[in-house]
Amino acid sequence: MTGRKQRRVPPVRGLAGPKAEKPISLALQGGGAHGAFTWGVLDEILADGRLAIEAITGASAGAMNAVVLTEGWLVGGADGARSALEGFWRRISVDGKYGGSERSLIDTFLGAWSDGRPPGLIWFELFSKVASPYDINPLNINPLRGVIADLIDFDKVRGCADVNLFISATNVRTGKIRVFTRDELTADHLMASACLPMLFQAVEIDGQPYWDGGYMGNPPLFPLFYETQGDDVLLVQINPLERKELPTNARAIQDRLNEITFNASLLRELRAIDFVTRLIDEGKLSTKDYKRVLVHRIDGGQPLAKLTSSSRLNAEWDFLLRLRDMGRAAAKRWLKRNYAAIGVRGTVDLKEAIT
Repeated sequence: MTGRKQRRVPPVRGLAGPKAEKPISLALQGGGAHGAFTWGVLDEILADGRLAIEAITGASAGAMNAVVLTEGWLVGGADGARSALEGFWRRISVDGKYGGSERSLIDTFLGAWSDGRPPGLIWFELFSKVASPYDINPLNINPLRGVIADLIDFDKVRGCADVNLFISATNVRTGKIRVFTRDELTADHLMASACLPMLFQAVEIDGQPYWDGGYMGNPPLFPLFYETQGDDVLLVQINPLERKELPTNARAIQDRLNEITFNASLLRELRAIDFVTRLIDEGKLSTKDYKRVLVHRIDGGQPLAKLTSSSRLNAEWDFLLRLRDMGRAAAKRWLKRNYAAIGVRGTVDLKEAIT
């Protein structure tokens, strides 16, 4: 014994298991069924146990994953969060347990897939050009609402002080982003964040109509600059920024337009991070007033990029499991290569990402 007093290490903030050593904030993109890739990433992070989740920001499917994870953690820690995520994706699959008109609606819109293509998609796209969800879905039935109501205790989520949640939606009237925080979340806020305007009627909250959050913040990063203590942000990206091939048919052109639209806000925020980081490095800005954000990213690489945008409507359980396994593998690789960098440096070349 040396008699030397050991330095007390403060506990890691956030959703932290006994092995958690480093805090991190998660930024979860939306992308329909492709959000099952994010499920896999989260499952591996939770199983690994070395990261404490300080905050989560998300849009659409990313928002769903964020809230389901949080509620599951409150029930049973990391194992509870993993179980809750699996239960959620199982419930929204075509093989899940919708009933009555909800089942009929999701069958109509998502269809039974074969060879990776929804047989009803072409019909729906043509029909949606002359009819809106106010015409074809006058009762405003949303299968997700029933699942969320069954699985999520929003009173518990709002009362969870261990993690910050930021859920984006797009104000239809103003075209501006609205970010809802954990202490105000209800099922309506999640429905707003995932409201595709050609499929569902706008979700009204406090007299304002909202559409999918991905249009203006997919996901929003700026809340993590001001509302978190840690500097590390891990982006789980499911929409490819770049494609080498030129789209030449109608389906491919529409797919690429969707990807560009849903990545535009993210690119703007990455540019802002890069700009501030360079000014800090040049000594023109002080870290007392500005945060030097350390950006990390997990994406699906070529296997995910090869999937068409329309496959985001594929709710078959086998497809969701394949995406989950892709996410698990991607997260495992990322943790092995980059864990040591967390808290030290970013692992994304921002200049390359934005130019």
